[in-house]
Amino acid sequence: MEPEVRQRTRPTWAEVSLGALQHNFHLVQQHVGAGVAVCAVVKADAYGHGARMCARALEAAGACWLGVTGPDEGDALRNAGIKARILLMTGFWRGEEDDVLSRDLTPAVWEPEQITLLQQAALRRGVVYPVHLKVDTGMGRLGVPMEDLPAVCEALVASPNLRLEGVMTHLGASEIMEAMQGQKACFEEAQAVLHSFGLYPELVHMANSGATLGRPDTWKNFVRPGLLLYGYSPQLWRGGKVTDEVPPLAVQPVLEWKTRIISVKRAAVGQGLGYGRTFVTARSSRIAALPVGYADGLNRALSNRGRVIVRGHYAPIVGMISMDLTLVDVTDIPGVEAGDDVTLLGRSGACAVDAVEHAAHCATVPYEILCAISKRVPRKYVD
Repeated sequence: MEPEVRQRTRPTWAEVSLGALQHNFHLVQQHVGAGVAVCAVVKADAYGHGARMCARALEAAGACWLGVTGPDEGDALRNAGIKARILLMTGFWRGEEDDVLSRDLTPAVWEPEQITLLQQAALRRGVVYPVHLKVDTGMGRLGVPMEDLPAVCEALVASPNLRLEGVMTHLGASEIMEAMQGQKACFEEAQAVLHSFGLYPELVHMANSGATLGRPDTWKNFVRPGLLLYGYSPQLWRGGKVTDEVPPLAVQPVLEWKTRIISVKRAAVGQGLGYGRTFVTARSSRIAALPVGYADGLNRALSNRGRVIVRGHYAPIVGMISMDLTLVDVTDIPGVEAGDDVTLLGRSGACAVDAVEHAAHCATVPYEILCAISKRVPRKYVD
């Protein structure tokens, strides 16, 4: 366990429950069954939870695969002593191919140039190296388009030092049946093209968190959950409202974000609060100042909308969230004083605030809320 960072003037921190993370991993593995490998996605610093510690916990829980963005994230995990297979989901940049091989990272590829670079690097080392082919089935981002797939297959066949271990795609809307079925059909067509070139990858994968949760027909033998592992079932936003579109899995939020009150002041009727006086008191009020702001990742769109938890009660955010400070109205909460704990994300008593609630206020997704918690917020690992 890493030592805690001592906080004096800015008592703001995030608690990351490694036990909850492992619990969620086990739930997902049980959900998909022993015949399906779970690639635990820890890209973007494990969605803001801390990739090094989360990767260690996931590996200890039995994760044989971890998913990252590129070689820099893979290097960091290897430097942390991670031994699990690491999938580079967005491949590598030219010039990084030797690092890919030397650190035993498994890249996604989709262009002949990538294949050539890896073939040359593997030939220099006298090894046969595994790669995963990424196919664009409708997401419109990375991946080989269907019309270019034969040329990529020819490049793979002509590369004796490469082994096509996997074929993958990314679902753009796993919650929308029509879109998902179209991508599934395209992916199956891509596999048929591979087979026509004598390429039979052993790992076939397309399921993200949403598909892992509710679309068993996409599991194949390999799934790539991300948000689900951190305690949030994927949601579909329509018209500003959140609706559950897939059956639930009893995952637990892994991160709680906390701070402490540093000041409590009286505000008279008609007092403007914060930059721009966007909130004016309609009554004599008690206003608490929190040492957290948008530089810490507390989204400015929560100004005059969001809420926190103080002494087991909700306290509304009042005025504009500034870079380092946020004000909350504690008038209706008895006994509040400087030093009291405040929950920004998490549960306290019967009250709870989560990243889905923040996302709804900010017209975004919980992924962004979690990833935006900045590096100056120390992570304290428990369990």
